Amino acid sequence: MSDLRDLYQEVILDHNREPRNFCCPPNANREARGDNPLCGDKVTIYLTLEDGVVKDIGFQGRGCAISVASASLMTEMIKGKTAAEAQALFRRFQASMTGEEEVGGTDDLDKLAVLSGVREFPMRVKCATLSWHTLAAALEDAAEKKISTETA
Repeated sequence: MSDLRDLYQEVILDHNREPRNFCCPPNANREARGDNPLCGDKVTIYLTLEDGVVKDIGFQGRGCAISVASASLMTEMIKGKTAAEAQALFRRFQASMTGEEEVGGTDDLDKLAVLSGVREFPMRVKCATLSWHTLAAALEDAAEKKISTETA
């Protein structure tokens, strides 16, 4: 189990050090901003949505290693998916972070297993899910809506 935990930590650290898709795609036509005021994480998700498909995705912002790694992994997973597939993956990821769904099998959710240890730390779940909630807002074209891990 220790070897698996070490591997997961290394993947998270790698995505934090060298986040994938850390950019604003040149043809982005959707964006949303998210904020986790307790941790200080801030993220902007940029999408190029064409004919219901996420043709390109990027993010910018700052945050803890979990937040950045989650956003980086998310962008790799979402590119090329339909908006409906992306929303479904968001719901499943959210359920996995809250313990409602277990990561298993060989589908896309398994690629996010590196974040499964976050469930043990409820305050860190917000770090892992911030970019996903922000993605959902961008897919809904809800740029005006402020995404926050804390309710008003």
